[in-house]
Amino acid sequence: MAIKSNGDQFKILADNTNDEPFVMPNLLKFKKDGGREAYLRYLKESSPFGEGVGAKLLYFGKPKELLNGTEEWDLLMLIQYPSRKAFLKMANNPDYLKVHKWREKGVERAVLYATDPAKPKDILSP
Repeated sequence: MAIKSNGDQFKILADNTNDEPFVMPNLLKFKKDGGREAYLRYLKESSPFGEGVGAKLLYFGKPKELLNGTEEWDLLMLIQYPSRKAFLKMANNPDYLKVHKWREKGVERAVLYATDPAKPKDILSP
């Protein structure tokens, strides 16, 4: 099963005028045969591209006890980007795209969200 990006959402992200920093949670499930190793290579080789646009790794963790839901994950990362433009600059860099093959070889499933800070009242108000 290949990782499939959501093209419509990429367009919405590209058209978003919010130029503030945002956090992107990454939930990842590795492929059984060599997936973890391929992803580690991706992390090593892609780091300079993230750092080059000002991305910061905020959290790197191994999910443990699944208290709600049924889908298990191998890795959780929280990455802060200085802006959506910075993320897209990295994601569209031809040299980064060459390294991205290691992510594709390593990851079976992934969930990535571009998120904006919010206060509970902003979300819970009708």
